[in-house]
Amino acid sequence: MKTTFSKKNYFVMLAGLLLICLGYLLMVGGGSNNDAVFNPEIFSFRRITLAPMVCLAGFVTIIFAIMWQPKSSENTSEK
Repeated sequence: MKTTFSKKNYFVMLAGLLLICLGYLLMVGGGSNNDAVFNPEIFSFRRITLAPMVCLAGFVTIIFAIMWQPKSSENTSEK
């Protein structure tokens, strides 16, 4: 039975999903225990720059995994 995606496609999709999860985990935190006190840590490099870039890399990786087609030599073994 022929499937749309190969095993490599699924591994790349999983890697992209893990990158997205890592990006969201990098955004966590920076809050304050007291609502009257402002915590400037919410604007740190990790939350404002690094985490969105990691999430974007994950989304691009998933798009690549969906669009990527394995070479024809890998699929000829099923014929």
